[in-house]
Amino acid sequence: MFLRGAGVALALPLLDAMAPVRAAGKADVPRRMVAIETNMGILPQYFFPEKPGAGYALSPYLERLGKFRTQFTVFSGVSHPEVTGAHAAEKCFLTGTPHPERGGFRNGVSLDQVAAEQIGNRTRYPSLVLGVGNEGQTLSFTRSGAPIPVERSPRKLFERLFVQGKAADVAARVAELRQGRSTLDFVGGQAKRLDRSLAPADRARLDQYYTSVRELEQRLAGSEAWEHKPKPKVAAAPPTDEKDGREFAKQTKLMFDVIRLALETDSSRLVSLFIDTTPIHNITHHGNRPEVLAELRAKEQGQFDVLAGFFQALTDAKEQGATLLDRTMVLYGTCMGSANSHSNSNLPVLLAGGGFKHGQHLAFDTTNNYPLTNLFVSMLQRLGIEAREFSTGKGTMRGLEPA
Repeated sequence: MFLRGAGVALALPLLDAMAPVRAAGKADVPRRMVAIETNMGILPQYFFPEKPGAGYALSPYLERLGKFRTQFTVFSGVSHPEVTGAHAAEKCFLTGTPHPERGGFRNGVSLDQVAAEQIGNRTRYPSLVLGVGNEGQTLSFTRSGAPIPVERSPRKLFERLFVQGKAADVAARVAELRQGRSTLDFVGGQAKRLDRSLAPADRARLDQYYTSVRELEQRLAGSEAWEHKPKPKVAAAPPTDEKDGREFAKQTKLMFDVIRLALETDSSRLVSLFIDTTPIHNITHHGNRPEVLAELRAKEQGQFDVLAGFFQALTDAKEQGATLLDRTMVLYGTCMGSANSHSNSNLPVLLAGGGFKHGQHLAFDTTNNYPLTNLFVSMLQRLGIEAREFSTGKGTMRGLEPA
């Protein structure tokens, strides 16, 4: 009950069968992921290309990313099976859990947190859960379906990543971590008392629970070790937060700048970012009025300009002869194919970087959509995680291959 209330994710330990195959003596190549959702849809007529394949003509929005056309893949005809409910679907972008609109809905684990269970211990922060805007969802959920709170302030994120705390602050943080371990010891001790009276099947479940507790204790111990290590130093100055929620493009750029620093210093390899564009909700219901469409298009073009700047920043950052974009999958999309009609099908989605063969438009059936969760299986595998399925995805994304 304590663990459930605290929203703690208990994960199975990494087994030999789960470990990614590596050649003997080969150095670990950092693989990273940034998952981004904008919650009020994207005008489909300005996003989707008209023709499939590698020779497609760039759509108006994709022209803003034209410099990087060989470094991203755009998808059409994809969605999350049975994820309905219009705006309710925004909480399921990284989980794919069906029917968020129903009473008693319980979300599943998000893509980034599955990855964090496996590779999160390689960095100071297993994952960064971020948001843009004055309110809105989180993209990240634990194994129990508990939402993970977002950090919305680029300045606070910068301080968390790069400002070294005073000795007293570090000691207090270590004490908190140790208290967490002692609490787990107590819970484990209480659970062991049940062992004598349980049936064999329940004993097996309890043994699995003990293993999970030990795994979480190891993570806490690892976190304590990081507290004693100096944080990386960067030349950049702390950003000044943009308070106006209507300026979400500016807010997004500020967050992208800090994300790039986090990736470049290998402070974390996994990032989720929820972009709350609620201030333009009224104009997403445009009714095809030309003046409203023009206003909405201008706002959305600003988002793609900021995304292009993020791609450029990752391209400019080099690591062991590769660019940061080469090693970072950037997923960008939305929970609604059309905000005007509240449709949750044919979602505008693209994937950039990360070492895939890009430069194409993968077009699937716009009526009977292809599972977007299959893309998530491909992304997990690219991170070196042996995954055969994720949520409703039962295989990898057809047509998307590693470079």
